[in-house]
Amino acid sequence: MSQSEEFWDKASKNYDKTEDRFEHIHSKTSQNTKKYLNATDIVLDYGCGTGTKSCEFANQVKEIHAIDISSKMIEIAKNKSVANKVENVNFLKTTIFDEKYKKESFDVVLAFNMLHTVPNPQDIMVRIHELLKPEGLFISATPCLQEKMSFLVSIQIFLFRILSKTGIVPISIRRFKSSEVNDMIENGNFQTIETENIYYGATSYFVAAKKAS
Repeated sequence: MSQSEEFWDKASKNYDKTEDRFEHIHSKTSQNTKKYLNATDIVLDYGCGTGTKSCEFANQVKEIHAIDISSKMIEIAKNKSVANKVENVNFLKTTIFDEKYKKESFDVVLAFNMLHTVPNPQDIMVRIHELLKPEGLFISATPCLQEKMSFLVSIQIFLFRILSKTGIVPISIRRFKSSEVNDMIENGNFQTIETENIYYGATSYFVAAKKAS
């Protein structure tokens, strides 16, 4: 087990509680996303965490493949899907580079609140482009930690970055600007359809983009 997996396994116990304070951001992100989902869509939820979004969107699409590197997150997500009688979501502990996912397999790829935590976001964008069908959609929400945030969140991010630099927390947090997210998506050969800065204690940048040829 990698240090990152171990970290997220431990975080899974209180993950939903820690996310409750950002409910406004999550709600607005969901509202924006639902406009782009269709009943025939096959969706990849990359970095699905405890499966909240996958379960929420399940009745709007054909099927969802929801993946995360944390087995504990996936365990919680599976229990959540059973409790909510969700049958068209397949939760799996794996990475987006799993070879079982073939080129042009998905109509939509979702990536919520996780691009700032990966070591190689541009490689991720290349893989997402590969997995999407022609004119498929990439939909994301990414914390932009160089933009507006509350004093409390600023302190928390500052402490987290210190713990990361000292190796106590094995996760590096990128301090994106929304313009940098735009550049990353455009450099990944996507055409942006919609963007929105959603603020509630911190800035989350919502993007819907279409795969370019």
